[in-house]
Amino acid sequence: MTLHRQAGVALWRQIAETLQNDIKDRVFKPGEKMPTEAELAERFSVNRHTVRRGIAHLEQEGILRVEQGRGTFVQERVVDYKLGKRTRFSENIEKQSRIPSGELVRAMVISADAYIAKQLHLRKGAPVALIESIGMVDGRAISVSAHHFPARRFPDFIETYKRGNSVTKALSHYGIDDYTRKETRITARLPTTSETRLLALPRSQPVLVTESINVDAEGRVIEYGWGRMAADRAQLVVQP
Repeated sequence: MTLHRQAGVALWRQIAETLQNDIKDRVFKPGEKMPTEAELAERFSVNRHTVRRGIAHLEQEGILRVEQGRGTFVQERVVDYKLGKRTRFSENIEKQSRIPSGELVRAMVISADAYIAKQLHLRKGAPVALIESIGMVDGRAISVSAHHFPARRFPDFIETYKRGNSVTKALSHYGIDDYTRKETRITARLPTTSETRLLALPRSQPVLVTESINVDAEGRVIEYGWGRMAADRAQLVVQP
């Protein structure tokens, strides 16, 4: 493609406008990987620095995202993640006509430290079933979460969870067919090294941090959880 070098518009801006039009016309679809800088430089007959500036502009506009070591991708629409009395990951995502999935990071019984014990109303050192997983939307990771359950109340919880790959199904096995959110605390910070790896994030991209308490029908605490959500991929919507 030939750019208009005498048009009074910078070449990098012409490249950015052309790529933006390609995305609008779905030449490049949401989530799709863009051509490399070298390929784009050849397409527009410019040097890679000029291409890089055009891509940087589209990244600032939220049209493209650059993932270290992976390449440049068309940004998908942000997920509205609703926090309410009943917060369920799969239901949240399916209601937006998108596909939820997950990947187990670890599942093990740990000894509750002072903080976790306080959240679950247990004594320090009590056994706690930990389920840590990556939440994915349309095949892309958006969150890392950890769920903590009192192991004495829910014996063999990990094995039960693995059979259905669902916290809700596992709790149903123990007679808890419904549970509600007592509280959610929300903050934000830069990601840890582990979070950048699990979510494929740059260190400069913030994560939304949630801490939550779920209770059964009698108001007894059954779960303490935390989540780390990529701030450029989801927004938290608090519902009464």
